[in-house]
Amino acid sequence: MSGLLALLDDVAAIAKVAATSVDDIAAAAAKAGGKTAGVVIDDAAVTPKYVQGFAPAREVPIIWKIARGSFFNKLVLLLPVAMLLANFAPWAITPLLMLGGAYLCFEGAEKVVHSLFPHANAEIEADMSVADAAHLEEEKVRGAIKTDFILSAEIMTISLAAIEAPNVWMQAATLAVVGAAVTIAVYGAVALIVKMDDVGLFMARQSRLAMLRALGRGLVKFMPRLLWALSVIGTAAMLWVGGSIIEHGLHEFHIDEPGHTIKVLADSAAAMVTQGAGAVQWLVTAALDGVFGLIVGVLLIPVATRVLGPVIAALTGKKARGH
Repeated sequence: MSGLLALLDDVAAIAKVAATSVDDIAAAAAKAGGKTAGVVIDDAAVTPKYVQGFAPAREVPIIWKIARGSFFNKLVLLLPVAMLLANFAPWAITPLLMLGGAYLCFEGAEKVVHSLFPHANAEIEADMSVADAAHLEEEKVRGAIKTDFILSAEIMTISLAAIEAPNVWMQAATLAVVGAAVTIAVYGAVALIVKMDDVGLFMARQSRLAMLRALGRGLVKFMPRLLWALSVIGTAAMLWVGGSIIEHGLHEFHIDEPGHTIKVLADSAAAMVTQGAGAVQWLVTAALDGVFGLIVGVLLIPVATRVLGPVIAALTGKKARGH
């Protein structure tokens, strides 16, 4: 009996340690996940475009395919690489973060330039030439998973840099929790967004109450505006996050500008108000980070489209992306 009691006591002690570890992982994951907010917003804002033009019955299955690809990107491909970098080449994390930030700046600036100076979109023209809906769906899913890989790499790298864990297993578990939670949150939100117009249409046609029918019609009218707003928010988030990442990377390499100037301007703006100084400081910092990201992105457009694009096209055998 005493042996059994001792065993139960040991099991209880192990369970207590495990519960503490779970709490620590959850807390660390929440902290690290918060650092990725801008990229997560962009991920959620970008994804709905991949189901536009498909039958409503195919929207959720397409999102599920993309979500599965996102899980694979984060947990199977990126997690092991991130752990190897963190434990054997930590010096590479900052340059990789900056590279990802530069990509976000480029993507955001490209969207801004396209909205200011509309031009033919090669991707849309390619879609129009595909007659087979199933083939088009697979092409869209592959394209979405490729885009997700870049954003997932950024999310995992930012999270890794924010994680403070006592050992490699806790670090890996926290990163896995962040990756899974972000994927569920993003694609769950996207599924809700793309189905809201269908919900509104059902309410408008089937509800017995006039108030519910009016609400349904309002949802149908509101959804295009919401998708447009998400596109704008996603572009702003790209530029804000990309610019901020590059600034912090430059600081790590002992280059204080433009981060120092942005901090001085944000502090000055905060000092001019008596209420909400912290909010004003954050808003000014985010806005100036976005302006810096836009400048970096505009400078990168000719490099990406005229130098890197043709090189990648030559290596892959695909047509270069251009303007």
